[in-house]
Amino acid sequence: MCIFIEFLPQDRVCEFAKLTPVQLLKETEKAVGDPQLPIQHDALIQKSNDLKIIERSLERNGETLDQLKSLNAEQEKDVKRVRQREALLEKAKVMKKKLPWLKYDMKKAEYMKAKELENEAKNKLNEAARTLNDFKEPIEKQKRDKVALEAKCKKVGSLISDNAKRRLEIMEKETQLEVQAQGKYKEIQDLRKQEASRQQRILRAKEELAAAESELKNLTAYEPPTAEISKLRASILEIEDSERNMRQRKSDQERTLGQLKMSLQHCLDRLKDMESTKSKLLHALKNSGTEKIYEAYQWLQEHRSALNKEVYGPVLLEVNVSDRDHASYLEGHISYYMWKSFITQDSGDRDFLVKNLRPFDVPVLNFVGKSGHKEPIHLPEKLRALGIYSRLDQVFDAPDAVKEVMINQFGLEYSYIGTAETDQKADEVSKLGVLDFWTPDNHYRWSRSRYGNHVSGSVEPVGRSRLLLCGSDAGEIERLRSRKKDLEDRISDLEESLKPLQSDIRQIEDEASKLRKQREDIVNTINHHNRKKQEMVHRVDQRKKKLASLQEEDDLDTIVKKLADQAAGFNAERYKCALRVKELLGDAFSYKRSFADKHMASIEFDAKIREMEISLKEHEKFALQASLHLEYCKKEVEDHRRQLAAAKEQAESVTVITPELEKAFLEMPTTVEELEAAIQDNISQANSILFLNPNILAEYEDRQRQIEAIARKHEADKRELTRCLAEINALKEYWLPTLRNIVSQINETFGRNFEEMAVAGEVSLDEHGSDFDQYGILIKVKFRQAGQLQVLSAHHQSGGERSVSTILYLVSLQDLTNCPFRVVDEINQGMDPINERKMFQQLVRSASQPNTPQCFLLTPKLLPDLEYSEACSILNIMNGPWIEQPSKVWSSGGCWRSVTGLASTSRC
Repeated sequence: MCIFIEFLPQDRVCEFAKLTPVQLLKETEKAVGDPQLPIQHDALIQKSNDLKIIERSLERNGETLDQLKSLNAEQEKDVKRVRQREALLEKAKVMKKKLPWLKYDMKKAEYMKAKELENEAKNKLNEAARTLNDFKEPIEKQKRDKVALEAKCKKVGSLISDNAKRRLEIMEKETQLEVQAQGKYKEIQDLRKQEASRQQRILRAKEELAAAESELKNLTAYEPPTAEISKLRASILEIEDSERNMRQRKSDQERTLGQLKMSLQHCLDRLKDMESTKSKLLHALKNSGTEKIYEAYQWLQEHRSALNKEVYGPVLLEVNVSDRDHASYLEGHISYYMWKSFITQDSGDRDFLVKNLRPFDVPVLNFVGKSGHKEPIHLPEKLRALGIYSRLDQVFDAPDAVKEVMINQFGLEYSYIGTAETDQKADEVSKLGVLDFWTPDNHYRWSRSRYGNHVSGSVEPVGRSRLLLCGSDAGEIERLRSRKKDLEDRISDLEESLKPLQSDIRQIEDEASKLRKQREDIVNTINHHNRKKQEMVHRVDQRKKKLASLQEEDDLDTIVKKLADQAAGFNAERYKCALRVKELLGDAFSYKRSFADKHMASIEFDAKIREMEISLKEHEKFALQASLHLEYCKKEVEDHRRQLAAAKEQAESVTVITPELEKAFLEMPTTVEELEAAIQDNISQANSILFLNPNILAEYEDRQRQIEAIARKHEADKRELTRCLAEINALKEYWLPTLRNIVSQINETFGRNFEEMAVAGEVSLDEHGSDFDQYGILIKVKFRQAGQLQVLSAHHQSGGERSVSTILYLVSLQDLTNCPFRVVDEINQGMDPINERKMFQQLVRSASQPNTPQCFLLTPKLLPDLEYSEACSILNIMNGPWIEQPSKVWSSGGCWRSVTGLASTSRC
């Protein structure tokens, strides 16, 4: 079961008296009556404020309107004169707009006149062209006839040429036939002469065949030295095998040599790249203030041969840090002079460098200790637990001499490196004896005073590395240099070992060459004997074939008869050619006679055409003059057209003619001179109108626009004022009577309760017209017979009196609330025993009435601390069966929630 209880804590009793009438009204509206009352009250306050703003705006805008209208009324005469002047200037301006259009009209008239002259010139040229065509047509006809005649002449000439060509071809053919016939007769004579010598050639061929067969038969046999050749072959194979092995060894060594050279080149390239990285580091040193570091480094490279031991420097080039954070730590710990220093390992080298590097302003340090590899450090677990993981001397690589100098100079072995966790435990780190350590954000240092032995610490932010991160690994450069030297030594050794191998190979090649020469001589001898035998066999075969050929030749009489027949045939062809030439000569004569007739006719055509062309030239001269005149007219037209276009462009740039502007132009002068005079007259009249304020028209029109805008705003404010008043009256008609009724009921109960306690009190509504935010409830009390009613406050009444007033005001609200229980905690604070008893009686009497909330006065403990039996006793006093299980209501874990300034209501 859940019960709503109204609870008034003890600390709210004091605050009740501090409430202003306005606050008391608001809290009373929230506590009793219609829940719409506080909402309506807030709406009335907001509407009232809006109404005041609108009224102020109306008043302000009305005053502003009157002032602006008064100022405009004073300036109307001056404005009229200004407008008159502007009208004159505007008229002059419009006239100026017409001026370029008048000039355009003049140019247009000139253009039209030039166009007419062009048309006349064009008509004359057309007439001359027609006349010229009339003369040209007969000439063209004569020329066409002449061309046709010349074509015929050309055709006849072509026939003559073809005839001559054909005659020449036939004569050449006849000449060839004659040569062929003579050749046949000559062959007959030659055959008769050759028959006598053929028998002699046959006899000679038989003798040559017998001699060749005898020579072949008498050729001695040749046995090749097979054993010697085999022995030479075996020796050559053995030498070639030895040579192959040696060449294989040489090839392997050359392959190894090539690989070493490639490795050396790669090493040189890598070293060159690293050296370029050194240039970046040197550039960084130069930018940081060491202007001559390049010159110092170059001088050292050039004079290394004069040094006794290895010299390092600048130190920045020798140090390599792989981690960016470690680089920042190391650069922040090491002084700048160290980075540009040169480190020697011999006192003589130091003196030599100090003397020669003095102009370059670089330090020279000499390392005289023993360098060696140090064992890695082992940090205590306590330090590791605090985030310390290394020392500063362990996070970079450098030559031993360089590293020892840096450690000795700057105590790197006493500086530690930690994580972000170390930042949080810096004090604990210092307690373990670590007086210098780095974290990603800070550098912590502690120092102990030599005099007072007290410790002071400092914390500095970690700066970003500007030098170390510009370079690369110095140790890598040193390793590359060592590898380069090793590769060069190995290459030199291989090249030396190749020299005796090449000598042995050359010696074996010479031996093999001698043996091959011996074998080649023997083989050549065998080949020579075999070739000689083959040649002799071939010679015998050739001579046999020749003898057979001579014996197989045709019979002489048959050949002679055949040649005679061929010669007769050639002579018959010659006769035919002669007849054909005769025919062609007859045709050629007729062709030449026709060509002569046509050529004479062509000459007559030429004479007639020349006579007609002389007459034509006179007409052409007249037509040319007409053409030149037309061109001149066209040029004039084009010039006037461009002038017209320019005039139109100028006029359009001034203004574009509209119907209204065209109508205004009709009332203006029609010539340029008259228009310019009228423009000057209007400008003179406008200039004769003087006024003191040149901006008066702009001010007048701006003020007029302000008047119109303010007038519109004024009317809108009036409408808003009417609407706001209507809304306020509608809200007020309900809210104010209801509020008055509530206050009246509270006042009646409050006054009666005070009278029963033999004192006086009243509650009234403090009204302020339309200032709804000033409305309030006034509580006036009087606790003494001789006193006057006074407003309840902390200044006029005691604490007990305020407590009585508070509880009686709360009791007065009982009839107006719907809460079944009301609990007041320690309300008796400050009351005397009499008032405490009277107050308790009033509460009991009020709570005992039917249909009213039950009110409990609980003292001296707080409600959550009541025992179960006490809570039940209080409930039984009221004789009301309100709950079945009181333990569900009153418990040690009861909760209360503040709702209003008067009391609290919670569900438990």
